Amino acid sequence: MDLPVDEWKSYLLQKWASLPKSIQLTISTAETVSDIFLHSSSLLQPEDELFLKRLSKGYLVGKDSDAPLFYREQGNKKFQEKDYTGAAVLYSKGVSHSRPNTEDMSLCYANRSAALFHLGQYETCLKDISRAQMHGYPERLQPKVMLRKAECLVALGRLQEASQTVGDLERNFTATPTLADVPRQTLQRNLHHLKTKLQEKESPTETFPATLAKTLEDVALRGENERVSNASSSVGLCIDPLKGRYLVATKDIRPGELLVKEDAFVSVLNPGELPPPHHGLDSQWDTRVTNGDLYCHRCLKHTLATVPCDGCSYAKYCSQECLQQAWELYHRTECPLGGLLLTLGVFCHIALRLTLVVGVEDVRKIMKKLCVKISNKDICLPESDNQVKTLNYGRGESEKNGNMIETPIPGCDANGKYDSNYDAVFNLLPHTENHSPEHKFLCAVCVSVLCRQLEAAGLQAIPTGVNSSQLTAAVTPESCPDVTIWGVAMLRHMLQLQCNAQAITTIQHTGSKESIVTDSRQVRLATGIFPVISLLNHSCSPNTSVSFISTVATIRASQRIGKGQEILHCYGPHKSRMGVAERQQKLRSQYFFDCTCPACQTEAHRMAAGPRWKAFCCNSCRAPMQGDGVLRCGNRSCAESGRQQRPPSLRLQDLQQQVRVAQKLLRDGELERAVHGLLSGSSFLWQHAGGTRSRDGLAGLCCLRYGHRPSCSCPKNSLLWCFMRGPGLAFAVPEALSTIQKAEEVLSLHCGPWDDEIQELRKMKSCLLDLPPTL
Repeated sequence: MDLPVDEWKSYLLQKWASLPKSIQLTISTAETVSDIFLHSSSLLQPEDELFLKRLSKGYLVGKDSDAPLFYREQGNKKFQEKDYTGAAVLYSKGVSHSRPNTEDMSLCYANRSAALFHLGQYETCLKDISRAQMHGYPERLQPKVMLRKAECLVALGRLQEASQTVGDLERNFTATPTLADVPRQTLQRNLHHLKTKLQEKESPTETFPATLAKTLEDVALRGENERVSNASSSVGLCIDPLKGRYLVATKDIRPGELLVKEDAFVSVLNPGELPPPHHGLDSQWDTRVTNGDLYCHRCLKHTLATVPCDGCSYAKYCSQECLQQAWELYHRTECPLGGLLLTLGVFCHIALRLTLVVGVEDVRKIMKKLCVKISNKDICLPESDNQVKTLNYGRGESEKNGNMIETPIPGCDANGKYDSNYDAVFNLLPHTENHSPEHKFLCAVCVSVLCRQLEAAGLQAIPTGVNSSQLTAAVTPESCPDVTIWGVAMLRHMLQLQCNAQAITTIQHTGSKESIVTDSRQVRLATGIFPVISLLNHSCSPNTSVSFISTVATIRASQRIGKGQEILHCYGPHKSRMGVAERQQKLRSQYFFDCTCPACQTEAHRMAAGPRWKAFCCNSCRAPMQGDGVLRCGNRSCAESGRQQRPPSLRLQDLQQQVRVAQKLLRDGELERAVHGLLSGSSFLWQHAGGTRSRDGLAGLCCLRYGHRPSCSCPKNSLLWCFMRGPGLAFAVPEALSTIQKAEEVLSLHCGPWDDEIQELRKMKSCLLDLPPTL
């Protein structure tokens, strides 16, 4: 939800449509962000704010004293069903609604520790036990968590601490036996069991096996780049009057080489599918799991043991340290605005957080640029008549009176270094002249409402210890108050985000961990802003791929890149996923440019039968069909060559019906018939996405029915399809290598280490580490 909720968007678009044409023209032709903000904010009326207030109240982000008991009871049901992950999430929801130092909070923490214990997360379980005790866990229940604590310590091999815990428990029980809420015989039996375990453990055990390969967190950039921060020494910065700023290879780059490793300057967790707003008196608590329940709202680390904000039920963190850092940097201001920020959308939230994280010192440096009404073009780009040659190392050169003079590249410091700092963020293009008038009005009003809320709540972003009167007097007109300056900065960032925001993604696995058949999908976890990565220009056939660990993005070469060649990234529209017309339209509408990459130029000058992965098989020879709408076999030696065959739409309908039948047969336990149906149903597809999905399902069925080996050709076909769709998909390095490693281990158990399928997997692994220039 990048932009505001639909109700608020519709309301503002109606307001825009009702404005006099003269006012619309004034906003449409405004050349600076400050003009857009001042004109739009003057149109904000009290009734507009009341409407938005009603909308934002529908998002329940406050603490609800009745919710902890509800979530604890729901968690207990999951626990009894042995769904310990589901139970942990529900207990976490109860924690987030609990007030600190209450029995509700202590009980939710203690219950969650039990779920974590059964999941084998012993260290995290111990932390939850400590949290339960810190928030006043009842004395009568202490033996339960003390026993659990001792079990964790034994499992972790911390035998001395475990022995001490058992001793303390015995002494306390002996002193006050009536206080224990555990039957005496049960407690004595558990203590005896623990003592036996302690005696059997002669040395600490290693709980977690050594990792087989380094993660991306261990990988460092090759050589320090003195001109571009967070980039390898193989990367250089250039500027061009047409391309703007971009990155090039300063030496030959091999496939798989790490080029950029950058932490997000600011990121905001994507709220995911929020529960529907509640506008009545009676609220119904939601038990669905969202990203906000599973990931830290600051560092995006995955966790089942979130630590909630003391003031709201929405913000959750992986540790007390992350909570404290978030509070000091931005959340103390954002906390009372939770419902409003969810209503205004992620882009508005990032714009606010950017200004809060930066602080007054860095923002002060750009106040003059924002409030003296310098145009964005003059701020962000060289003069149009100042032709800049392509040069590396943070500076361009221009000719004046026959002499070459240096022209600083926007975002670089006085020494010509491009750093991942606020100056670089500020110099990202907002494309003010390209956004539609309605969009600029919508963004400006959203920021105006936010500024008024900050002002009304006494939560202005400029700290109270700063002499704000001196700050404004130095850089702004007398009519430009502090909150207006802050609003102009936020509006600039909100406009920047349409072209410069980066979706932070992760791979989420579905299905039971115990099952031999699992599935996974890429999901958008958060939205961040990366100043260095934003320098990469787009190509529909890129030579890099991106992956994420928490808030850190890594850019790797997906093919060989020669010295002097531009380093290119895909903004989404890839040549292997959509045709040139669709790609051009998407890039033009969101990024305001006409793509002229080689892939677009090639496709624009040839008549193609369609991308290979959409082709259908000939009934007779199995060769790919050709044509647009009416399909004919393209194999001249085939008896069916030139003849029109059954329309693919009807054949796809047949396949969909066969898939539905196969699913029903699977539910009924008739695996043989289900496999046969999918095999015959997908045979007419050559390399179609629908056929690949069918083969993936078939592979799962084969695994369940026959073991692993008969299903090997199905995932191989799926992998081939991924490679055909381009290196952007095939070169998701961590996920691909992890999948191949798991497959290799499973097949080795059943087929032996020299099986043909295992050898092929090893070849795939080798290809991932050293992809050729073309696939």
